[in-house]
Amino acid sequence: MKKYTYTESKDTRSGFGAGLLEGGKQNENVVALCADLIGSLKMNDFIKEFPERFFQIGIAEANMMGIAAGLTIGGKIPFTGTFANFSTGRVYDQIRQSIAYSDKNVKIAASHAGLTLGEDGATHQILEDIGLMKMLPGMTVINPCDFNQTKAATIAVAKYEGPVYLRFGRPVVPNFTPADQEFVIGKAVLLNEGTDVSIIATGHLVWEAIQAGEKLAELGINAEIINIHTIKPLDEEAILKSVAKTKCVVTAEEHNRLGGLGDSVAQVLTRELPTPQEYVAVNDSFGESGTPAQLMEKYGLNAAAIVAAAQKVIKRK
Repeated sequence: MKKYTYTESKDTRSGFGAGLLEGGKQNENVVALCADLIGSLKMNDFIKEFPERFFQIGIAEANMMGIAAGLTIGGKIPFTGTFANFSTGRVYDQIRQSIAYSDKNVKIAASHAGLTLGEDGATHQILEDIGLMKMLPGMTVINPCDFNQTKAATIAVAKYEGPVYLRFGRPVVPNFTPADQEFVIGKAVLLNEGTDVSIIATGHLVWEAIQAGEKLAELGINAEIINIHTIKPLDEEAILKSVAKTKCVVTAEEHNRLGGLGDSVAQVLTRELPTPQEYVAVNDSFGESGTPAQLMEKYGLNAAAIVAAAQKVIKRK
């Protein structure tokens, strides 16, 4: 098992803020809009550097999406910023009609996704957003795993032509990917080669998958670990190549098991290579209030759950 280490833990939303600033420096057409959550979205540095390129919309998320779509007509590259719940569920009609159907170059930056929003509870912890967004034709869906990858993803998204949903979180997590990484939209990252089981993870569950791989190695199980940062378009080639070798797969995500990464992987395997699969995801329920660690433990979204799923799926080969 390849060893991964880190020197600090940082929140992925700060990676977005850093990437937004860099994207703004690289292209004067990058603009930002926010629904009264500047601090939560870490947009302060961008606003300080480019005050004339920032628009405070207030608590009017649907209006923000419409304005963003309009800005693209003049050649601007708008990033909208609010919580993932308000970036998707609250404004789905506006995204569908004004952005996706109209193929507008809007970047929907969604913070505080999943259970790890924590104490704010189920009303704010959206677990359906990946499913909602990946079903929209032409929408790219990205869910990076740490600060460095979120920063790199944001810079790459600013250069990409087309609507994008960029999902990230609130808590600090290990920052273990390279600071100088090249982020290629739609290209999975192979973290560890293995022969016994494929573990395909996204977002905050990538680090948990690495920890699970180390535990499995102690048990004599050689896990192949893949970081799927782009859920749509999905790197089907990487998935099929891995599963053809290991003959079983575990998917891991901070999302409802219905509609997320696991479903996307299952569709590929059903069509191309039927394979035993286990899901590490929220089992069709809403969340609740608690610390991120408590919630990840209760809902089975951690390394221990991935280890158990791997042991179970290996028996199904």
